[in-house]
Amino acid sequence: MLCMTLTESPVAAVPAPASTSLRFQSQSGSFSTLRKIVVGALLALTACVSFAATPLNIGTVVWIGYGPFYVADALNMFKKYGLAVKLQVFSDPALIPAALASGSVQGAMLTYDQVIGQVAKGLAQKVVMPIDYSNGGDAIVGAQSITKISDFKGKKVGFNPLSPSDFLLAYALKTNGLSDKDVTPVNMTPEAVPAAMASGQMPIGVTYEPALSQIVGQGGGKKFHVVFSSKNAPGLIADVLVFNDKFIKSNPKEIDGVMRAYLDGAAYMKAKPDEAAKIIGKFMGVTGKEVKEQMSGVYNIPLNEMPKAYMKSKDTTSYFASGEIIGGILKSKGQIDTIPATESTIDAQFVTALQKK
Repeated sequence: MLCMTLTESPVAAVPAPASTSLRFQSQSGSFSTLRKIVVGALLALTACVSFAATPLNIGTVVWIGYGPFYVADALNMFKKYGLAVKLQVFSDPALIPAALASGSVQGAMLTYDQVIGQVAKGLAQKVVMPIDYSNGGDAIVGAQSITKISDFKGKKVGFNPLSPSDFLLAYALKTNGLSDKDVTPVNMTPEAVPAAMASGQMPIGVTYEPALSQIVGQGGGKKFHVVFSSKNAPGLIADVLVFNDKFIKSNPKEIDGVMRAYLDGAAYMKAKPDEAAKIIGKFMGVTGKEVKEQMSGVYNIPLNEMPKAYMKSKDTTSYFASGEIIGGILKSKGQIDTIPATESTIDAQFVTALQKK
């Protein structure tokens, strides 16, 4: 389509009907035909330009697992699919679900526990594509004197409520015979945790990359260490692409295009790892070298493995298995009243369609 390659409005290049000369007026049949052609072209081009001028806003945070999206954004890979996409960065991931619900963003990169929380509240937000599983990129970090979860009892823990950090902490406490009542919570964003721990405000913090590397790197790596991470909870910290059900039904082509651009970004990362690392590093505010180091803490799911997330299985990389565990924790914390059916949180149609092409 022409709109896929337009960079500015082309309307000025087409003669306006009002500027027709007398010689056309004397040829009513020819003028009528010409007018229809010109007006039709103007309407088509105007619609095209209007579409391109209205970006599809997708909420995100700075997270290594979203690298393919950052590459797609930097190289304007969305344009290939006739899309103008804007990644809207949030410093607090807990704010994104509300932004999605209000329509200030049309799509969002969330963790699956956030989706369960929103659906449990009656919001129709569905996972259209699995992005990654955290494999150590989310972690609970403590002072060197803190070696196990039981050492958390009675201590201050800094984390972001209603976020992946909150869920990871709850899971760690529960699996070690403790609850959130056994610690003193300190509300802060993931980015604020490194400075808070460095200042001595608290001995324990929960965060994710790149803040995680900032913490464990302090004091030459001798001040803080990882006590518990997403490696201890495989598949439970799952990043996903989410849209409202209404938007899914009315804009399937746009969603398909976003997903294809993501896959193009992933392919670029594989083909040109050094260039991709620089692009991702620029978005995240770290070096290309740091990007490569942080990538070990995440597993981006290739297209051929994506269907597994939607299949019923006891493996926690399946939403049916992880959803049961996540729902149970969120309910025990009083964050939700009922655990929603897994089917109400997912939509596999786009992943299924991509398998056939």
